[in-house]
This record gives sequence, C-alpha cells and structure tokens, in this order.
Amino acid sequence: MAATGETKTESTNSETKTESTKGEQVSRHQEVGHKSLLQSDALYQYILETSVYPREPEPMKELREVTAKHPWNIMTTSADEGQFLNMLLKLVNAKNTMEIGVFTGYSLLATALVLPDDGKVYLLLLYILAMDINRENYELGLPIIEKAGVAHKIEFKEGPALPVLDQMIADEKYHGSFDFVFVDADKDNYINYHKRIIDLVKVGGLIGYDNTLWNGSVAAPPDAPMRKYVRYYRDFVLEFNKALSADPKIEICMLPVGDGITLCRRIK
Repeated sequence: MAATGETKTESTNSETKTESTKGEQVSRHQEVGHKSLLQSDALYQYILETSVYPREPEPMKELREVTAKHPWNIMTTSADEGQFLNMLLKLVNAKNTMEIGVFTGYSLLATALVLPDDGKVYLLLLYILAMDINRENYELGLPIIEKAGVAHKIEFKEGPALPVLDQMIADEKYHGSFDFVFVDADKDNYINYHKRIIDLVKVGGLIGYDNTLWNGSVAAPPDAPMRKYVRYYRDFVLEFNKALSADPKIEICMLPVGDGITLCRRIK
C-alpha cells in the first residue's frame, strides 16, 4: 500500500517532516496512519519499478489505476502485495479460494488470474460501517474483471460474512474445502472469522490476514499520534495477533508486506 518517504512529499495518507541530524536528512512520520511499513519512498519505488510494475498483468494495472481515483483508495491491496498473493497461490496450486472483503477487487483479480478455469473464488462482500465497503465499489472493478475473462471463476455473495460462514460450517461439504482464504475486512471481527475459517480451509491450506501490522501502530506507544480509525482498531489487531500466536491448529508467519500480512497454515 502507498508509502510515504524519506524526503518531504505531498501525501494523502500521512504527513512527513524532515530533520537535519549531523548534516544528514532524516525523515520520520508525523503520525501513525500511513499504509506502507517502509520508511523510504526511494526503496519502495525501487521495489515497484524493478519487480512489480514490469510484471504486473495489464488488467491489474488497469484496476489499480482506476482504484487510485477512488476517495478511499487507501483501502486497496498494494501492488507489491498483489504480486505476492499471485505468486503464493501459484506455489500452493490453489484451486478453491475464499476472499472476505473486496473493495474494488484488486486482490480478487490477482487471485482469479492464477486459478485454473475450473477453480473458484467464493467472494464475501461486507458492509463495514467504518469503511463503507459496498457493492458499488466492487462494481467499479467488475468490468475489468470481466474483460480479463475471469469473472466465471467468481461466486459473489453480498452481505455480512459471518452468517454466510455459519451456513458453510453447518454444511459439512465445505469443511476442509478451501486451499486459500484471504481476509481484508473489519478488524474487530477477525477473531470471529478465524474461528470459522479454520474449519473451512483444508489441513495444509493457507489463510492470509491483511493489515496485521496495522500501519505500524501495533509497535507504537499507546499515546503515539494516530488517525482515529487506526487507534480504534489497534486493540482489535493486537488481540487478534496474540490469539493467532497461541492457536495450536496453525503455523504462522507475519510478513511486512503492504500493511502487514499474516499467513496461517492449518496443521490440524
């Protein structure tokens, strides 16, 4: 997700200020609320321009550029995280996946492009009051998804995710049926999602939880300046991270990609 940098830049995600220390220019974030964990604009741009953008599929580039014009573009999956998900799904040979939370569909498209023609993405679109994610946002990206020829791989369900997950839990045919689940939704429900998803993903399958470093706020002092939404969800993310670390059913790996993504591999 968008980074702010080492030199003074204009940014809608955060403000930066530059200090001089022994003749060197040192930048620091004025508030905890930016969406990239990298402290250097130059380093982040190097990653994008060297590794990500040259290999980014044209439909994903188009959707990224469309999403950039959305007033809530900060909610989108970053291009480097999209590339990571794309590679990850290839490595695990995913066929059936689920995505909870979608926004305009950038991570969804990264997934659908990888799945075989007989693969399926079960998509649960949430009404998140704090972020106001709704079908209108998804429909912004839908024409690009259709043009990419992968819309047939997607089964779209609109509404709160928990009731749908409960219905799946009640039907044993869904137990252990998913190779990969990606969650990028309301952080105060992450624990509730995990309690259900763990039975739906197969043993050896993966779950990816986005934003688990939550703008870096998880390591910030409680009195650090933060945007209101960052402060509101911070304790939920901390509680969730603690719960994952103690869950004997999974192996975990927390990665500083985008805004932090925690991969969970079900082991029992």
